[in-house]
Amino acid sequence: AGSRPAGSDDATPRPGAGEEPPAAPARPLDPEEREAELVPGLAGPAYDLGSIAHPDGPATTYRPRTRRSLRIRLRRKVRRLVRRWRTSLSVRVVSVTVVGGFFALALLGGVLSGQIRDRLYDQRVDQMLEDAALRARDAQQTFDSATATTAPQVQSIAADWIYSAQSAATAGAVGAVLMRSPEAAASVTFAEPATNGAVRELVRPELRRAVQAGGGQHWQPVGVPMADGEAPGIVVGAPVTLPAAGAYELYIVYTLEPEEQTIGLVIRILAVGAVGLVVLLAALAWLITRWVLRPVRDAAYTAERIADGLLDERMDVRGHDELALLGESFNEMAASLQRQIEQMEELSRLQQRFVSDVSHELRTPLTTIRMASEVIHDNKDDFDPVIRRSAELLQAQLDRFEAMLADLLEISRFDAGAAVLDIEERDLRDVVTRVVEMSAILAERKGTALRVDAPDGPCTADVDARRIERVLRNLVNNAIEHGEGRPIDITVRCTASAVGVRVLDHGVGMDEEAAGHVFDRFWRADPARARTTGGTGLGLSISMEDTRLHGGTLEATGRPGVGSAFLLTLPRRAGATVGRPPVALWPEQADVPEPAGDLTADAQPVAVAGVAAAGVAAPSGVSVAAALRDDADEETDR
Repeated sequence: AGSRPAGSDDATPRPGAGEEPPAAPARPLDPEEREAELVPGLAGPAYDLGSIAHPDGPATTYRPRTRRSLRIRLRRKVRRLVRRWRTSLSVRVVSVTVVGGFFALALLGGVLSGQIRDRLYDQRVDQMLEDAALRARDAQQTFDSATATTAPQVQSIAADWIYSAQSAATAGAVGAVLMRSPEAAASVTFAEPATNGAVRELVRPELRRAVQAGGGQHWQPVGVPMADGEAPGIVVGAPVTLPAAGAYELYIVYTLEPEEQTIGLVIRILAVGAVGLVVLLAALAWLITRWVLRPVRDAAYTAERIADGLLDERMDVRGHDELALLGESFNEMAASLQRQIEQMEELSRLQQRFVSDVSHELRTPLTTIRMASEVIHDNKDDFDPVIRRSAELLQAQLDRFEAMLADLLEISRFDAGAAVLDIEERDLRDVVTRVVEMSAILAERKGTALRVDAPDGPCTADVDARRIERVLRNLVNNAIEHGEGRPIDITVRCTASAVGVRVLDHGVGMDEEAAGHVFDRFWRADPARARTTGGTGLGLSISMEDTRLHGGTLEATGRPGVGSAFLLTLPRRAGATVGRPPVALWPEQADVPEPAGDLTADAQPVAVAGVAAAGVAAPSGVSVAAALRDDADEETDR
């Protein structure tokens, strides 16, 4: 209790028991503190400005929803409604029906209410004018039969008639007044009698001028003050002559409040009926739409089931109308498609079985022919040159025939779905190195340099090493065959989710059409071009199937006269997705830096793999472009 904060002034007096602490000296407030004082319950600027303290304390302080968040919610709701409008035919039909019915009923109600109002108004005005004419004649007869000669007598007669007219009000009359005409020359005058002062104020000067100038009956629409507001009405005026007083003007006020109430009741009845009719129209449109669209939904659902492979799915047909005809036609189409698909599947199975059986059956005679060919080839030196050349051609074609049989068997396994993977974790750099070593002899014969650009760190992935090695071997051999003796660049890159290998040659290249068909079976970009490496035309097709088994991608592109590029991208873990390729398909697309991290190392200077005599090797630190320029210069010298 006797402690105090460090640094406090000893001279400062402390409050005693029951005393108020001394007030702190006034100091200028910061803008934040000034804002905080405007919010009740906040002791200082420690809380965020704009928040409102909860009565339970600062622990439950909440921030009120801003106008921006309200706009965001409204925008989301509008987008949801727009999406619902676009995706639902029922919503569109019901909405159009409701809006169209509303406008039609509003137009019809407006026309009907206008006609009723005009007819009722004209009829009531005619009745009021007849009543006013009868009252004016009655008043004139009363005044003519009177024998009054003095002002009090005349005033008594006039007041009695106004009182009798008020007490026997008919046809909606609510008041009357007698007003002296300026043309009156008699000396007898009296106070102008009226039922009330408000009636006198309703008589407009223009109406009085019309009555004074033309005589006869004249009327004017006015607003009659009532207890609960103002009601429509008319004022009817006519000239009369009083005994000994001369010319006066009689004005009778009529109200149209009952007619206004009747019109309001009619409008309310029409509005309620219109709302009920619109609701009924919406319900009928919804029911009819569901009834009509049910077969369409059934057809869509059945089509999806058929697309998923359930060829026995059919629509339920009810009745004999147009919708039933739609269902029957759909079922007939589905049955026809099922028959054709089953026939094609059977034909495909027969073709696959035929290819597999033929491939297996051809192995036995091929083995016999191979043994005889080897005997002939081993003794070719004892034959004359023509027979020796025939023996060499026979040996080469038997090798190609055997490779074709192996590829056909592999293709038949893919078609039958019998191909399986033997997954193991392998470093793709080792696989690329092995492929380069196996292709070195072919590259030497073609005079092609194989250059490998790989990172220092490992690029491991869960792969079937035999199949990936076959894919890369096919890509490298294809590049050697079409590389025109120029260097081939093999780039290896990896990220946290994928590993990629790009094989880039600088040969004849290919256009977009060729890149779209390069993985087709037995497809050749130039049928007149001879296969110098003994290919079967199935290598790239098998490579594509091997890549699909791994869940990867195999892409191809090229430019005529510049070169071709093949990119193999594989997931690092079996069953994972590839994501973004670690290396660009074409070098010009590699404008984004390679991902950095532990799994991706910086690329080393380009090295040349293979036999040194196979091409010109780029020295350490020399780029691929520089090596290509050196090769071009040397080719020009030769």
